[in-house]
Amino acid sequence: MKVENIPADIKSKSLKEAKDEIDAILSKLESQDVNLDDSKNDYQRLIQLNNHIDRLFKKKFKEISKKKNND
Repeated sequence: MKVENIPADIKSKSLKEAKDEIDAILSKLESQDVNLDDSKNDYQRLIQLNNHIDRLFKKKFKEISKKKNND
């Protein structure tokens, strides 16, 4: 998923905020009272949050690598 496809409200989340929302979505998806349409929307949001977290980790990794190489 390209960065442009991640909604602004997700892009602005911290790692902790994104993780907390993922936990909430997973709990909701694991419950017995879920309809298919809501589950599809929740799953798409989950993918977007996951991609955002992946980008945050990659960015941090680059920062750490760059700092290590400069030392």
